[in-house]
Amino acid sequence: MPLFTVFTPAYNRAHTLHRAWESLKAQTLRDFEWLVIDDGSTDGTRELMERYQQEADFPVRYIQEPHRGAWAVHNVSLRESKGRFWIKLDSDDGCMPRALERLLFHWESIPEAQRGRFSGVTGLCRDQDGNLVGTKYPRDPLDCSAAELEYRHKVRGEKWGFLRLDVVRRFPFPEDLSGHYIPESVVWCQVSKDHLTRHVNEVVRIYWTDAPSLVHGRPDPRRNAAGHRLWCRTVLDLESRWFFAAPLRLLRAAALYTRFSLHTGAGIPRQFGELSSWGGRLLWLAALPVGAALWLRDQFWR
Repeated sequence: MPLFTVFTPAYNRAHTLHRAWESLKAQTLRDFEWLVIDDGSTDGTRELMERYQQEADFPVRYIQEPHRGAWAVHNVSLRESKGRFWIKLDSDDGCMPRALERLLFHWESIPEAQRGRFSGVTGLCRDQDGNLVGTKYPRDPLDCSAAELEYRHKVRGEKWGFLRLDVVRRFPFPEDLSGHYIPESVVWCQVSKDHLTRHVNEVVRIYWTDAPSLVHGRPDPRRNAAGHRLWCRTVLDLESRWFFAAPLRLLRAAALYTRFSLHTGAGIPRQFGELSSWGGRLLWLAALPVGAALWLRDQFWR
């Protein structure tokens, strides 16, 4: 079994997949597999991956799925991954040649008796021009949850690292929601509840900023309302205790919970009943008028 599974979701990215491919060919640590899960591409991704499989000197697995959205291929990756550690490398990004080696080094620097408390290791990103993306961590290493990183330390911007596969497998996306999109924060919030992450000020990922978005025009707030509703509910249930660190951020999540709930047909009693924390319920109640107003405004969406 490989030490790392590098998971790449792909949807019509045949023109950028070479970045991930070249990055993985250059890795100094070779104990990994590349798992590419295709979300119904129509641009020749299959033929490209067949060529990569013939040329690779490391395991390359390619699975083609019908187009269902990022959450679906994420769940497939959790079922199919064979590594001890799971790391997502997007189809339009790359990583530094020593990325896997250095992430493993930082993992092994955690005392073995303490590793059960940790979900993984995360480092920094730079863009294709060498500029740092986002902010650095206030100290190195920084051991904290993802929620503490956001609310207490105010760290912003893209970061990259791995998770223990046995941990992330506990939190798949629900597969009974309508729409094609569920924010990844639904997973990270749940992982953060019981696990720390080691954060290090070392650049490990190349975050390309030139790839065009696959979303065009103003997004319809009704299209993926179920996924956004789940995200808001997760934030209110698990992170409401951070209210005094970021009151506006959490009040916004509360207002959006009402907005997207109404779009899915979930009325006021159901919204209240499905929140499991009293802190989340109080935030929801305070932001209820704003959320209802946003929903009313959406009725005139064009």
